[in-house]
Parts: sequence; C-alpha cells; structure tokens
Amino acid sequence: MMLKRDHLVRHPDRCTHNAVCIPVCPTGAWLSTPPYKFDSSRCIETCRLCLDACPSQAIYAVFRKGEKLLEPSKGEPKK
Repeated sequence: MMLKRDHLVRHPDRCTHNAVCIPVCPTGAWLSTPPYKFDSSRCIETCRLCLDACPSQAIYAVFRKGEKLLEPSKGEPKK
C-alpha cells in the first residue's frame, strides 16, 4: 500500500509567527495573515520548502496509507 502526503499542519504551540513559510511557498498556500492558515488545495505534494524553512519545526506533514491517516507525535521537535 502506498504512503502519500495528505496535508500539512501548523503546530500552534511551536509557531513563532516569523512567517518564513509564506515567502518560500511557490503557490501561496500559506495565507499571509495570522493565524497563517493553510490552503491544502494549493500545495504541491512533493514540495517541502515551508517544512525546511521553518526554524521551530512548527509545520509537519500528515500522511495517508490507504484509509489510515498517520500523524507524527506532537511532542518537542528533534534537535
């Protein structure tokens, strides 16, 4: 069964509101006004620019394997 990225989530407790995710997004999927909501219909599945740019690792991907959603733990980011 294939693993596919379903959507991105911004972790509100980790986000520092520096909004570095907004200018790096090639499709404008991150809205530029707080609380920086995300339009998943505009996201490119293979793009990771916002995930890699976020200094506090506040953005994470939720994957789908068949009908099951796989979310990472929401603990402290790895150093």
